[in-house]
Parts: sequence; structure tokens; C-alpha cells
Amino acid sequence: MKAKPLDDIRVLDFSTLLPGPLATLYLVQAGAEVIKIERPGGGDPIRNYPPFQKGKSILFELLNGGKCSVAVDLKNPTEHCHLLELVSSIDVVIEQFRPGVMERLKLDFDSLKKIKPDLIYCSISGYGQFGSRSQIVGHDLNYQAWSGLLALAGDYEGHRIVPALIADIAGGTHPAVINILLALRHRERTGNGCYLDIAMTDGLFPFMLSALANWVEGNDAPGAGADLLTGGSPRYQLYPTADRQHLAAAPLEEHFWQRFTELIELPKDLRSQEADTYIVCQTIKHIISEKSAAYWEALFDGEDTCCTVVRNLTDVLLDPDVQVRQRVVSGQTTAIDLLAIPRDPISASAPSIGQHNFRFGFLEPDH
Repeated sequence: MKAKPLDDIRVLDFSTLLPGPLATLYLVQAGAEVIKIERPGGGDPIRNYPPFQKGKSILFELLNGGKCSVAVDLKNPTEHCHLLELVSSIDVVIEQFRPGVMERLKLDFDSLKKIKPDLIYCSISGYGQFGSRSQIVGHDLNYQAWSGLLALAGDYEGHRIVPALIADIAGGTHPAVINILLALRHRERTGNGCYLDIAMTDGLFPFMLSALANWVEGNDAPGAGADLLTGGSPRYQLYPTADRQHLAAAPLEEHFWQRFTELIELPKDLRSQEADTYIVCQTIKHIISEKSAAYWEALFDGEDTCCTVVRNLTDVLLDPDVQVRQRVVSGQTTAIDLLAIPRDPISASAPSIGQHNFRFGFLEPDH
């Protein structure tokens, strides 16, 4: 078997749902052994999230392939004691509880580093481990709302819900993985472990660099759809087509803009930067709405205009270019058939609750 970068790393994963499990999935793909600690009986709540295939949650399968599952009652003294014994062999702990929960369970960083001094301990939460908002519950949409990112979404006709779990993945998962890898390198050089406080709201600020620049300049952040890259410019817009699809037009640079406006035959008096932005947007919107997406795709084919027809996921997965780059591959686990799974698929299926209890010295769970 080909060696992987994290072959010698063991991870204890207390997280559920998306941010933490996706982070540890990346670690599994890099060779780490991940021991997923689950609540007896119920396990990770995402086990109950649709869609299902063969009685299994496809989401759970996608996020937890190749991991071990140990069902542990964290409040049971005997099981808690045995869990502490396991910590001596652990390199990384990742948890996603509300701040303070792990401390009450005596499973916090200060408690565990007494057992494993070079332990790397990563906590993912919505607002961080301290501060007035640390105890407030929330989900991705709430974190986007509080950070200010959601206020930038939308167009002249109002707000939109961003169709991606940006806070969970970009604010939680990716910073967790990056900092865990950096911490492993730091430990390799110094012998010291560390504690990582990952706040999903903190991770959203890089997504607002343009708006932050405007705020620094004038101490006033742009509103929804007012910034260059959030709908405030005709050069960065979604325009509806005649067949109810959309054209993503991003001819930001002048030479792209000039070619774009020539091809769609925008009146010349509306092509300059001095033209009224709203009028330009509405005029282009009307022009694009007169023809089908296929017409515009053919017109812009081979032209330097930065224009793309918005595709649905099925179109993307079946695209020959996507297949050539192996961004998705057909695959199967022992639990469910997967239409498409991430590159470098994990051969082992996601575990059942407590499937690996015996392997790690715990009693078999009651099902």
C-alpha cells in the first residue's frame, strides 16, 4: 500500500454533523486513523439526515468513510476512564461541542494534555471559545448573518440565501485542517502540542476582503448587492435567459467588457464606466432575457468575455472535462452505492455506531 503523509497519526474525533467530520475525512484521506466517538444508541445526528440509500444516510457515508466508530457514554465513569487511557495514543483531538462542555466532562485540553503533553487539540465552534457570543447556538446561516457576509449577498431585487455551507466548511473545516497540519509540523520541530480555537465566524472575514477594503476607505461597509463582486456592477452579474436559466457574466477587465458588450450589442453610450450602473444592468438583463442559454453559450464560445451559463450538478458530474480531471469517480462502499464520491475514494464504508468498540477495549454497545 502506498504510504500517505499522515500514516502515523491517530485522531480522536468527538465532532458531529459537517465541519468536524469533513475535517477528519480529509485527515483520513491523508492516511490518519480517525476514531469517531459517538453517543450510544443515536450516534452522529447526521446519520438521520436524508437522502437515504439502503437505509443509510448518504451524507453520513460521504463524510465518514474509513473512520472507526466507538460508542461511548461520556458521563459513565468506567467508559470515561477507559477513554482517558486511549488518549495516551492520540495525536489530535477534534471537538465541536458548545464551549465549556468538554471542560465539564473533564475532556478539555488542560485535562488531556496531562496525559498526552504533546497533544494537538482543536475546538470548532460558531463564535469561538470566549466572548459574549460563545454560548449562543447557531448554524451556517446564522454565522453568515452575524459576520456580515450575508448582508452582502443579493442583487437589486433583494437578499438570497447563499446555496453553500460556507461558514461550516470554509470557516470551520478548512481552518481546522490547515491549523492541525501546521500544529503537527510545529510539534515535530519543538515537541510541543497546542490548543486550536477555530471560530467559524472568524473564518468568514477573508470572503469579505473587497467589502472590508471599502469599509477601511470610508468607514462604511457596502450594502447588499452594492459591492463590485456582490451585484453592484453590471460587470459581475447573473442575468436570466429566455429559458429560465442564468448567464454568469464577469467581464471585469476593460478588454473583456468591451468584447462582451460588442457581442450582445449593448448601446455604445452604456459601455463606459460613467454610464448609470442600474440602467446598464437593466439593459443587459433585458438583452440576455431575449435569448436562450444555449444561444448565449454558443455566442460566447471561444470569445474572451468571462461568461458562463450556470449549470446544475448533474450537468457538471457528467461533463467529460470533469471526468478527465477525476474530480469525481464512480465508487461503491459496502453500505451504499455512491453516484459520485471525492477523488481518492476511501474503500472502507462509514462505520455503524460502535462498530469498533471491541477493537479499542470498550464493551459492545447495545443496539
